[in-house]
Amino acid sequence: MTLPPLAELVERAHVVALPLTTRFRGVDVREAMVIEGPAGWTEFSPFLEYADDEAAVWLTAAVEFGWLPSPPTHRDSVAVNATVPAISSDRVGDVLARFDGCRTAKVKVAERGQVLGDDIARVRAVREAMGPEGRVRIDANGGWNLDEAEHALHALAEFDLEYAEQPCASVDELAELRRRIGYMGIPIAADESVRKADDPIAVARAGAADLIVIKAQPLGGVARALSIVAEAGLPAVVSSALDTSIGLAMGVALAASLPELDYDCGLGTASLFAADVTAPPLRPAGGRLPVGRVSVDPAAVAALAVSDDRRRWWLDRLERCHGVLAASR
Repeated sequence: MTLPPLAELVERAHVVALPLTTRFRGVDVREAMVIEGPAGWTEFSPFLEYADDEAAVWLTAAVEFGWLPSPPTHRDSVAVNATVPAISSDRVGDVLARFDGCRTAKVKVAERGQVLGDDIARVRAVREAMGPEGRVRIDANGGWNLDEAEHALHALAEFDLEYAEQPCASVDELAELRRRIGYMGIPIAADESVRKADDPIAVARAGAADLIVIKAQPLGGVARALSIVAEAGLPAVVSSALDTSIGLAMGVALAASLPELDYDCGLGTASLFAADVTAPPLRPAGGRLPVGRVSVDPAAVAALAVSDDRRRWWLDRLERCHGVLAASR
């Protein structure tokens, strides 16, 4: 894939700030650069704290999606889950109501500053709202150590968990936890151990996970994510990185390209935004998202534009990341 000139990227770029309806992992406003590529709109939105080497991987994904045709697909829509931030249990119903028709809910747990009792109350409220037929999974983002994770999963097992995502941070911890709780029948999913790892296959090689969570931008695009899934040999769930609807369309393209897709995907997160860059936003309808490019609303892009200082910050970041990719070639 040829890297477009920096000047071309800058000319096509817009920087926006999307407000969230509920704080999510410490974020109230999500900043993103959206770029009108020859093949369609694309997104470059590494989190603000990421260093340039890691952020440059996200730029690779943006260029691939914006400059190349989408890969062949196996389905024309993708089932998605609701995402419940680390909120108080009395707010669960309001959040779930934003995810039309979703039969699965992913619940954030192990939030800094909270205790296991908060997690139990939240997961209980989600299970009650979803009913016995609903699917409930949890995501700790590596927030527990090994003993904490084992204790927490014992406490949460009564809610019939579909799986536990990244309960511990390291591959060794995941492998040991999987050994300890094997009798409980709760599968372990790896997210950060895939997308933030120098070797994304290590978690599969170590037998540390039952499935992997993949994200298009952090893994460098659809093609690389597909190759990781093929090499890992494990079922995959496609999830978002709190993308705009443009980035979510990239994730849907990835999910639609997987030969097998056994789990609902975490791509419904546009429902967490109070505003978005597309009309309409790519939100679940009947628990599904359609496959295809999205149409950007110029008025929304203008209304959500960041300040001149923030635009300059993003353009400087784009230049540095472009330099990282140019040097690697």
